[in-house]
Amino acid sequence: MPRRGERRRDFRHDDPDLGPVRIGIRQVATPDSTGKKRVLRFDPADFACQTLAEELGDEWVEYIEATGRRTGTASNHRQGVRLFCAFVDAHLASQAPEASLARTNPDLSTVLLAWERSLPADWPRGSTRPGCLAANLRILINRRQQHPDRELAHRLGQIAGQQHSLAWGVTRELDEFTRKDKAALIRAAWDDVARLRKRLRAGWEMASAGGHPAEHGWSRMPDLLWALAHRAVPFSEMAKKVAFPLPPELAMLIPNNVQTEGQSCGMRGYFLVRGLLNQLYPNERDLHAFRVLLVAATGHSPEEMVGLTEDSVEFTERGVRLTMVKNRARRIHRRAFTRIDAVNPVEHVQEYADRPRLEVAAIIRQLMDVTAPLRDLHGEHPAPLFLQGTLPPTWEFTVSRGRLRLFGRWVKEAGLDLEGQVDIRRLRKSVKVEKAIAFGGRITDIADDHHQETFRGHYAQGTTLRMVSGRVINAAQQSWFDQATAGPVVLDAEAEAVLDEDETSRALTDLGLSAEEIENLRSGALEMGVSSCRDPFDSPFSRPGDLCTVAPLRCLECRNAWILPSHLPQLLLFAEHLDRLRTRLSPIHFQTLWGQTAVNLTAVLVERTEAETAAAHRHIAEGAALQLPLAARAEFDA
Repeated sequence: MPRRGERRRDFRHDDPDLGPVRIGIRQVATPDSTGKKRVLRFDPADFACQTLAEELGDEWVEYIEATGRRTGTASNHRQGVRLFCAFVDAHLASQAPEASLARTNPDLSTVLLAWERSLPADWPRGSTRPGCLAANLRILINRRQQHPDRELAHRLGQIAGQQHSLAWGVTRELDEFTRKDKAALIRAAWDDVARLRKRLRAGWEMASAGGHPAEHGWSRMPDLLWALAHRAVPFSEMAKKVAFPLPPELAMLIPNNVQTEGQSCGMRGYFLVRGLLNQLYPNERDLHAFRVLLVAATGHSPEEMVGLTEDSVEFTERGVRLTMVKNRARRIHRRAFTRIDAVNPVEHVQEYADRPRLEVAAIIRQLMDVTAPLRDLHGEHPAPLFLQGTLPPTWEFTVSRGRLRLFGRWVKEAGLDLEGQVDIRRLRKSVKVEKAIAFGGRITDIADDHHQETFRGHYAQGTTLRMVSGRVINAAQQSWFDQATAGPVVLDAEAEAVLDEDETSRALTDLGLSAEEIENLRSGALEMGVSSCRDPFDSPFSRPGDLCTVAPLRCLECRNAWILPSHLPQLLLFAEHLDRLRTRLSPIHFQTLWGQTAVNLTAVLVERTEAETAAAHRHIAEGAALQLPLAARAEFDA
């Protein structure tokens, strides 16, 4: 049984009529990103190597039908076949008609390698297209040798069965919008939604106040809108009966670049009717604002937002529950979005009285309100929420799912100056970045609607998260550096000899020692064995105010330790103790427990002179023993 969110959705679309198959033409019907079937055709007669093109075309059709690939993938494979066949025509010249996957003469293996080497020159540096095209063509050739009844040249099969030598390239990840640009996008979207609702409300009010143009005239906008709303007059007939020049209220509906007088005014009626329809129904441009708001509010992909239908929405007491389909990942997500007031009942300022910020339920309700007339005309259930009304040159009013192209034009018309590439996907990335910061970088919580690998490879590659990651890495490195450098203070013999002098006392005071601590250091009251401790109740290894529990084992890693030449015998004995531990513990275990101590101890011993070391060894020979706690010895001897 599939897990929750992993159920696949089979889109039930009627297969398009492929029509009569012409001789030699290969064609295949594949679903596009919306699930609608598209027909792709490949004509081998376009190439001199027609036999080779027919063989590759057959493999292409069978591969796409057997694997159920979508239109984009099928088009990429077809592009590889076309480029290779064109290269064969140019490379083999007069021998091109004899080229075949089954023949050894001409040898297509060398042609294949030459074609692959030529691909990077046709694409930008670092592009992924050369590697993908080479791999796609080898897939089709390898598929042929999997069928015993289809002949394939032996050497060509060997070459195609290997990996190509082209670099796979790198993809250029989209960066997220800056906070300023994101706020500007949302503000522009709300303004656009407000203008749309005002326009449609005024249009339907005028339509309700109008009548049939045959009775009231063809020059009043309410009458024309009434005729369009009730389908009382064919659109083409209306375009012919409206007299020009137009009244000001109708003239403003025609774009400025359309001529209404003279010889080039044949399209003026068409643009007038289309402008009138825009007063009643939203067009493709109007839907961009809702997509921006929903992506910013939900954090889900534009594909999932545009794919919402009537059955995908369930309003609840606390907000709305959406069922979102992600076609590329073949996944279904069901998410509940709570009202802002239900979470934090704060009075909205007057500026946002008609703009419920980014409340998903309110955005969905407004979208359903403006597309309600189109859903009634759509004729299918469940009807999509993103519907647009269009008037093609055939004069047949069409209600279709909004494809939402030309997002850059919408941004330009909104007067926005966005930094970087204008792409709606950057808005989703901005939401992901904010979520990553809010959750403290926990990928298991951030990557809740896709795989964690997808987040690491795609969404985590933005500027903001890279800067945050850099600060985290710098903080961690600084912490490790502080631990490595904030070790004991080592005094040489000359410094120990002048401890009673005033200048030395002033120097020790500059290092952070108080007068009492200096006196205790002189008298030996701070003695801990391998070092002296200026404050055993301020240990970095224990809670503040508690007596240090790790002395003298961790004194060589402590910032409170002061090492004098008189500690050298104990340090040498401690070094021998660490050497014995090194032989008993595994390298990883020893490095984990005693690595930093061993490094610091080695640094201290290296600074001692040979005379000091010899004197310390004589002191050890006289009976000096390592001063360790009994618990430490019991642990070590176990």
